[in-house]
Amino acid sequence: MSRTYFGTDGIRGTVGRAPITPDFMLSLGHAVGRVLRRGAQRPTVLIGKDTRISGYMIESALEAGLAAAGVDVLLSGPLPTPGVAYLTRALRLDLGVVISASHNAYPDNGVKFFSARGEKLPDEWERAVEEALAEPPQWVDSAGLGRARRLDDARGRYIEFCKSTVPHSLSLRGMKVVVDAAHGAAYHVAPDVFHELGASVETIGCSPDGMNINDGVGATSPQALVAAVARHGADYGIALDGDADRLQIVDAHGRLYDGDELLYVIAMDRLAKGQAVPGVVGTLMTNLGVEMALRERGVPLVRAKVGDRYVLEELVARGWQLGGEGSGHLIALDRHTTGDGIVSALQVMQAVRRNGTHTLAELLAGVALFPQTLINVRLADGTDWRRNPRLAAEQQAVQHELGDSGRVLIRASGTEPVLRVMVEARDAALAQRCAQRLADAARLSATATATLPAAA
Repeated sequence: MSRTYFGTDGIRGTVGRAPITPDFMLSLGHAVGRVLRRGAQRPTVLIGKDTRISGYMIESALEAGLAAAGVDVLLSGPLPTPGVAYLTRALRLDLGVVISASHNAYPDNGVKFFSARGEKLPDEWERAVEEALAEPPQWVDSAGLGRARRLDDARGRYIEFCKSTVPHSLSLRGMKVVVDAAHGAAYHVAPDVFHELGASVETIGCSPDGMNINDGVGATSPQALVAAVARHGADYGIALDGDADRLQIVDAHGRLYDGDELLYVIAMDRLAKGQAVPGVVGTLMTNLGVEMALRERGVPLVRAKVGDRYVLEELVARGWQLGGEGSGHLIALDRHTTGDGIVSALQVMQAVRRNGTHTLAELLAGVALFPQTLINVRLADGTDWRRNPRLAAEQQAVQHELGDSGRVLIRASGTEPVLRVMVEARDAALAQRCAQRLADAARLSATATATLPAAA
């Protein structure tokens, strides 16, 4: 059975349009509750959310559906996605639920789930929920209804957890940082974490109003942080996204560091401390320069499909600990069960502190990032880009021209009818020129390939 509602990271969409409607969320809560009741007589679920105004509506609907299935509910209020994952595991609960659309603008929202161990749930569990959604509801009687209560100390518990992921000896005294929480779930968490570790903290993006999440601030709009770091004369700026599982860092000179670079810094810090790093997991988009720098230091990089879910699956399969994406989703499985922007930032700050006078830029002196050019080519419905002979020939020619000093990645978007054409090369002009050749080849024969008969 294929999944109808679940995507690569839960269920997400525009509020007021199916499936992000109150009636569907009521049914979803009930279906999830019925699936949980198969393994536990009286399950307890934690529901956390980001700061979108629609979170109130979705929270109430899910709570009602779960209670009607005989499931108890704990409500944390606004809390980062990794905070929900942590508390689900720490409190020995049966399920964690996050109401968030991550880095999307406020008109969107969604729901994702964590297991009792604080891990993302497998496809099989999601299929079971969708099967339950297709069945008639089975409401419990009054005596069997679930109860709901607020978890008043959720924020404080998670702050202490974040601090516990670095040694007690780590102090950020003398360091000035700007924290940008994207007006999202970490607005009342991230500043306190860094302040309690000794840093002098300035904030932007920490005044949510229900409709300003990710609006010109946060990890997806880092220029606001660049300006704030300069304005306050800070050493570093730390940008999170709406649900705080994504990270970007800015230094005092306004240089922005993405997830690929930060992953390298964390891996090298562990090697310097004598810890084993058998390998790291990136994605198809991970910069070739980072891969080559890791390889020179004896650390192989394995590429997973784009998406932190696939990075996590590859880490678990290989028994490795470190992985991430250029977008800033970083995973350290010996620190947390899922990606965590605050925890990842602390790992980077720890590396900077441990190296004394070395700045983040100096820690990355051995990495020469390859310029990347990404062009999105919109395709007509029915276009099979894999059967485009012009594109195939051009791709072969470009890869031959690049040799070992570049690479080509062509993939279809999972969310829109777009072909993503990426070329990476030591020379930016060459990357741009080759990417444009490939994009032109894809456009020229798109109409023709759309009319080809299906493959036998």
